[in-house]
Amino acid sequence: MRIGFSVPQFGPFADPDRSAAMCTALEALDCHSLWVGDRLLSPLTPPDGYASGGPMPVRYGTHLDPLLALGLAASVTERVRLGSSTLNALWQPPLVLARALTTLDLISRGRLEVGIGLGWMREEYQATGVPWQGRGARLEETLDVLDAVWCGDPVVHTGRLWTIPESTVLPKPLQGPRPPILLGGFTPPALERVGRRADGWLAASMPVPYLDGLWAVAAEAAERAGRDPAGLRRVFRVNPEVTTVEADPSEIHHRGTVRQICDHLRVMCGSATDEVLVDLQLTTDSPEEFLDLAAAFMAELTGP
Repeated sequence: MRIGFSVPQFGPFADPDRSAAMCTALEALDCHSLWVGDRLLSPLTPPDGYASGGPMPVRYGTHLDPLLALGLAASVTERVRLGSSTLNALWQPPLVLARALTTLDLISRGRLEVGIGLGWMREEYQATGVPWQGRGARLEETLDVLDAVWCGDPVVHTGRLWTIPESTVLPKPLQGPRPPILLGGFTPPALERVGRRADGWLAASMPVPYLDGLWAVAAEAAERAGRDPAGLRRVFRVNPEVTTVEADPSEIHHRGTVRQICDHLRVMCGSATDEVLVDLQLTTDSPEEFLDLAAAFMAELTGP
């Protein structure tokens, strides 16, 4: 099992100096990776689709840009993998996105994990002027453009949404033929796309029967595409509500003691390439508390 943590970037952690110092400290815990999230705004009226059905956490209204925060993390670390979970890929043209991600891969000396998805908040699409309808097709062509830019020389693309004339687009990413691409999502079409096109799935901590049903969709899609499902990675995000007393077993995919939550994460991880992403930005309020809890998760997940 690989262990990752969130890059501090939301709420009280949305301070470049604080985030940089915390990224250095997290790498010193010997974790495997650090991951940024992506939010543009926090509507005052509860948005459609938010998991709890209530208002979003207030601290999502205060945030650092994910790609710039990842560049900051790259500048103060040496070893950890650096990823996005999940970057909403459709809010900018894919050629512009490819340039930014290539630069991040070079800055980080080949440590980039490209985790992208559709997002779920209509309000953010409205604010960026990107159509809500047709998101799946837009993501498919975005992946086509990323492949063309990263693997083509010269680069050329003709699609329904974007056209790139035969061009030189350099430099290429340090990782060849391209950085790993992981896709988010929790619907059958999203998992089918993971199996058909991605290197892995940006998942979440969830009840195991639900996980098994979703993963079967990705595995079957991979087989149909002539790919080996065993080669697909999985990154399980958890935003834990940590308690001092044991929680009900039905809740331990997101709530419970550190040991309960870690026990569930261990059950979910079925291979050495599976990874857990512990996001403590909604759990803690200070750098000290964040790092102490990160150390507790590391000790529990790496212990006997």
